[in-house]
Amino acid sequence: MHTPSWISLTSALALALTLSACGTSPASTAASSGKIDNSALSSAQFRAHHTTYGLVYRLPADAMVIMDSQVTPVVNAQLHKLKLTQEANTFNLPHITVVHIHSADPATPQKMLAALPALPPVLKDVQMKTFYTTEAAKGAGKPWWLDLGVVKSGAAYTAMMDFNTRATVAMAPLRDGPLPRVTGPVYARMGDTAKTMVQTVGVSGINQMQDGKLVSSHNPHNTLVYSETPFTPEIERAMNDTAAQLNKVLPAGFATTLDTLSVVELSFSGNVLREIYRINLVDGKTYDVRNGSLVKR
Repeated sequence: MHTPSWISLTSALALALTLSACGTSPASTAASSGKIDNSALSSAQFRAHHTTYGLVYRLPADAMVIMDSQVTPVVNAQLHKLKLTQEANTFNLPHITVVHIHSADPATPQKMLAALPALPPVLKDVQMKTFYTTEAAKGAGKPWWLDLGVVKSGAAYTAMMDFNTRATVAMAPLRDGPLPRVTGPVYARMGDTAKTMVQTVGVSGINQMQDGKLVSSHNPHNTLVYSETPFTPEIERAMNDTAAQLNKVLPAGFATTLDTLSVVELSFSGNVLREIYRINLVDGKTYDVRNGSLVKR
């Protein structure tokens, strides 16, 4: 499938930003009707979590063979050593995120399908490389993660970034407010650019037009550990050691191909709890994961 050029994309997003400023975009319409509520951003506590939905690429079987045999055993050994039992037992469907939104509306997955922009192509030779720890905001204490990055070059990466930008524009109006994990102590420690993203699209770390310029802050990755335990110096040192060990195990990383896109439900920290719809990027067909039936978009 043809992917729009960055020039045409930038023009389209600039128009969307202008419409938003004029109060005629879907996002501003939702906000004016009371559907989008940013009041949680003034609180020192995390917003109560109801339901987070998202678009993700599920990791395919070939990638999981590598992860299960060479990565997971190392990670689990460290988690048990640190007595991070909850982290070791956290359920997750391995994935690479496109965008997450929070909404208490159970019809949101269907609305996401209806709002879905032109699909990305099959992402061939996605290069997975470099393990590292990251915090939602430095000094916030939680949540934190252990991630495996995506190499930021090549056709697949460019297509991922392009789709992230378009999907953010399409999905952000469906939120009811910011993601709970970027509120409270995390929001208080964010920089101005990240705060603006949270205010306007409900989350930071995505690609968005700001002041007529494209801010490409999306960092595609696969997460191995999701934690709400305070990121103490001891835990940080230990998990950084784990990342260093894994980087020796897979110094060159590995390549995989992503040929599906999924609508999913996630928990507070971002781990995928269930897959709802799966979209085949080869032919564009959408399936209900519960029964395998075709779904019209």
